[in-house]
Amino acid sequence: MPLELECATALAGILIVHRDGSEAARDLVDGLRQTRLVVRDCDAAHALSQVDRGDWDVVVLDARGGGEDAIALAADIRGRYPSNVLPIVMLADASLRALQQRAFDAGASDWIHGDADIAEIGRRLSTLAELRRLRRKSAMEANRFGAELSSRSLRLNGLIETCIAMSMSRDRTALLQQVLSEGRHLLNCNGGTMYMVTDQGTLRFELRTRSDLLPANEIPLHDSATGLANENYVSVYTALNNRSVRIDDVYAETRFDLSGTRAFDAASGYRTVSMLTVPIAPRGSAPIGVLQFMNAVDPATGGVVPFDPEAGALVEALAAQAAVALDNMELLQSQKELTESLIRMLATTIDAKSPHTGRHCERVPELALQLAQAACDASDGPLKHFAFRSEREWEEFRIGAWLHDCGKVTTPEYVIDKATKLETIHNRIHEVRMRFEVLHRDLEIQKLQAQVAGTWSDAQEAAHLDALAQLTQEFAFVARCNIGEQPLGDEEVQQLARIGERRWTRHFDDRLGLSATEMERRAQEPLQTLPCSEPLLADRPRDVVPRPPEQRLDPAFGFRMDMPEHLYNRGELYNLSVRSGTLTAEERYKINEHMVHTVLMLERMPFPKHLRRVPEYASTHHERMDGKGYPRQLGPEQLSVPSRIMAVADIFEALTAADRPYKQPKPLSEALGVMQRLAGTHIDADIFNLFLQAGVCLEFARRHLSPEQIDVTDTTPYRASGGHA
Repeated sequence: MPLELECATALAGILIVHRDGSEAARDLVDGLRQTRLVVRDCDAAHALSQVDRGDWDVVVLDARGGGEDAIALAADIRGRYPSNVLPIVMLADASLRALQQRAFDAGASDWIHGDADIAEIGRRLSTLAELRRLRRKSAMEANRFGAELSSRSLRLNGLIETCIAMSMSRDRTALLQQVLSEGRHLLNCNGGTMYMVTDQGTLRFELRTRSDLLPANEIPLHDSATGLANENYVSVYTALNNRSVRIDDVYAETRFDLSGTRAFDAASGYRTVSMLTVPIAPRGSAPIGVLQFMNAVDPATGGVVPFDPEAGALVEALAAQAAVALDNMELLQSQKELTESLIRMLATTIDAKSPHTGRHCERVPELALQLAQAACDASDGPLKHFAFRSEREWEEFRIGAWLHDCGKVTTPEYVIDKATKLETIHNRIHEVRMRFEVLHRDLEIQKLQAQVAGTWSDAQEAAHLDALAQLTQEFAFVARCNIGEQPLGDEEVQQLARIGERRWTRHFDDRLGLSATEMERRAQEPLQTLPCSEPLLADRPRDVVPRPPEQRLDPAFGFRMDMPEHLYNRGELYNLSVRSGTLTAEERYKINEHMVHTVLMLERMPFPKHLRRVPEYASTHHERMDGKGYPRQLGPEQLSVPSRIMAVADIFEALTAADRPYKQPKPLSEALGVMQRLAGTHIDADIFNLFLQAGVCLEFARRHLSPEQIDVTDTTPYRASGGHA
């Protein structure tokens, strides 16, 4: 229910100001209420009146519908209430980032991106609300306690600011150092130590405020012999019981074994008097570490005094917030590691799917990352301004490289592995050979029948031998065409057609033993009376597999590829007449189509913002600098430097790989010669030249090529002339 319809009494909690009827704002309100926050909402027209009527902890201006109006409203509210009285939070889309500084100038206390999840927004608002409450309390007490409360206010502000910083931190080491440093500051003590609970059931020394080295030994939480809790150590007691321990005089303490502390004092000349040990634990969960502080100092006298219980409570809150931040950080890290491991598993699965891919999906990312690092390190030349400026950008490129061939999971193995023209699941040359065998047998039978009848002559014997020799020669020719090692010309194609016109006699029903799908493809073919005569080689209607409508290219993705009419054409003459190689146009498209599926798979995935370019990096390595690549025929103005790097890495690995059973690996000189000719039209000449001059080429070759392949020590002669430098 909108706020203006509720009772007009003084209210407390969080006020959400939004555009009237905004569904996103309603989701925000409902989500925050589910996190047990007290939330009210109103539209922008009634915002000032509702701000005046309520004693609000935080006002949230939902700027996702209009940044300028929200900034103006923030200025009006700030004109009535200072920031220490009423925090203002701007909730805005990333597209409004340019307005962030203006929002702060207008009086905003915090800026939250609109794509943040409810839990993060709730934490930020709770922190600001707590800050506002604590500041109010501090201000009220300041009237009563003066300078003492001013000091407490500084502590609270520092605590809150530290908690906010911790909630946004992504660096574990910096976060731990911040916790220990802020704890020491709040307690005004001489030093502190941080322990972390290990998976092996011990406490490990993690950090110290002093500059001396951390002890290498770890403190067991339980006795290895008896299994009992090792609670004679104060740090272990705190970790096992999730309870703070305050010791006013270490040398008078009898509850715990403090011999280690005393030995440290004796060795260093330092004297420990007071001690405070605090668990690092999320609310309601087991501790993940322990904070231990030594020697609280009286700010007035400079003497060592017992730790202040109130300051200790602040440090407990600090430690609890740190535990939550660490837990979230570890969760994000584990999710990141899981994601990358799944991506690598997919890539290695693609490599394992066919011996023709070898370790391609593993080596290409390695080479691409090396080349990207060389581009980042370039201090001059056309690539001097290129750089990945954060670990997130490196992660984005790394994932894109690992996924560059993910679409190959959809490519049938028998197409990838097609080594002969008649090969599908098996090599159909054996079916053709059996027909030649039948013709050969028929000739022999004719001879025997004539001999029995007494009509066989020397002329017939000569013709018989000529016919057998011709059959042998014709099958040998068909077999050579099947291998596809040499390109076919018009004469060879015509000869195949002439051979295919030969007839042989079939005596058995060729519809027996077929699957339902095979029978369906023969539905339009008439039944033949047996025995029947058939051509030796044929292209039959059943050999054509129509393309399903759902396999048509989706124009929404901008694909620009020539799609054959049919999904497959398995006609014998059609396949044997392939001019070069073993693949038909349909099969070549099926292999190239892996890029279509790469695009479809990745662009439909909900990548987070910092990974939004993964689909681009993974799907552009078959594009060309002359705009004639696939699947989108992108031109140089549409190909980023990382995309161009991927193309160079992919081609070089494919040319030199030694684990492809269908081809011999090229020596380095030949591979570089090919790429030199491709530079400028297929691949970027500047990237290729960097690949040579930065030493990436030879470094990769020494790791992955056989010594026999490395026939080049100086790559300078292979530099592309089309480069800028």
